[in-house]
Amino acid sequence: MNSLNPKKLLLSKWTAVTPAAKKNHFLVSRVIQPLLPTDPIESIEIQALFSKATQVIQWRELQNDPVRRQGSV
Repeated sequence: MNSLNPKKLLLSKWTAVTPAAKKNHFLVSRVIQPLLPTDPIESIEIQALFSKATQVIQWRELQNDPVRRQGSV
């Protein structure tokens, strides 16, 4: 399991282990801040580099090694 810091995820690159519909490479395009500044970060927005499609996921999903792994494009 990767050790990740949610504050350092912005603009990090990820690769899908099993790509679907040419969505293979992703970039963390936004870290979604919580309503209260004292609350921890929960969600991020990732963008597929080929199709430019975005989706919001929980940042902890990036630690799921069988789905995505960190790496350059």
